[in-house]
Amino acid sequence: MQHRSFPDTARRVRRRKPRVTVAAVLLAAVVLLTGCSGDSEPGPGDVPTREPAAPAVSPLVATTPAGQILPAPTRLTALVSDAGSGNLAGLDTTGTTLTLFTPATEPPTTHQVRLPAPAATIAAGTPGEILAATDGAILRVDAATRALTRIPVDGDLRSVRSRPDGTLIAGTADGRIVVLDRAGGVRQTVSGLVSADAIALTGDTLAVLDRRQTLLTEIAPGYERLGLALRAGAGAANLVEAPYDRVVVTDPDSGQLLVFTTDPLVLRQRYPVRSSPYALAYDRRSDTVWATCTQSNEIVGYDLSTGTPREVGRYPTVRQPNAVTVDDATGDLYIGSATDPGLQRIPADQRKRGQ
Repeated sequence: MQHRSFPDTARRVRRRKPRVTVAAVLLAAVVLLTGCSGDSEPGPGDVPTREPAAPAVSPLVATTPAGQILPAPTRLTALVSDAGSGNLAGLDTTGTTLTLFTPATEPPTTHQVRLPAPAATIAAGTPGEILAATDGAILRVDAATRALTRIPVDGDLRSVRSRPDGTLIAGTADGRIVVLDRAGGVRQTVSGLVSADAIALTGDTLAVLDRRQTLLTEIAPGYERLGLALRAGAGAANLVEAPYDRVVVTDPDSGQLLVFTTDPLVLRQRYPVRSSPYALAYDRRSDTVWATCTQSNEIVGYDLSTGTPREVGRYPTVRQPNAVTVDDATGDLYIGSATDPGLQRIPADQRKRGQ
């Protein structure tokens, strides 16, 4: 595949599926982009792409990290919280080891699960389980017993999510979204993206991030084709969903936080964060989204309840904070370092005192 940079002006986005409408919303104007149709329409390999956005390389830590630094056996690239067991799960930087933390103990106890294949990412499944996306399979890990189940899926998986009913959703490196029942039977496949790197759920609607096109696309429930799509900044990296059909995206390349709503897909807010915002977590108790800034070793919180994101907290972190999650039970923030073993905890009550 030839990799070409996007120009500053809006471009036509071409899809394999006919009659796909693509809307690009800019800060000062809205530009409607209409996809090509017909049998001669080019596929994903013909659209402009770029290398996926990466976190900025962090400097040495100059300020003592907020909160506590807890023992962690590995460097971490992803963190999720499981409401069913109360555990946290962290994926190491090689993708081969899943560490389960029990934050109720002091310090948190840890158990490691060796994965049979490197995982691209992890996600919370139905309560009590952690999901891992690997080449050719979804791995389901019981967060309490650490038992592992392998669900075969055709493709190199880059993302995975679970609906409350146990339906599984996988995104592949070649741009397919595969919907499976809990036993692994394929219910639906949607093609047309270059890569399906991250998935958000807003009700029954999917919002899929394609990092190679820096594009956010929605898929309505039951549909077998792509829906509306918006260009997500200059280099979108991660996303997280929030109530009221919101999807928040980090764009480290332009240093921005983007807030979308779905059904239909609209860019509602764009906020300058600077310092290469990367990992995301949402705190439902305070309607706050937390973004790590790898260029400055910080984490910043934004209140989403108003028309414009309002900064409500900024704290120094461990070096290279590539992973973050919120403990659903306590509201505590946990940040993982991709360079040094260690898990940073910023308690919810400490954040309230600092506001």
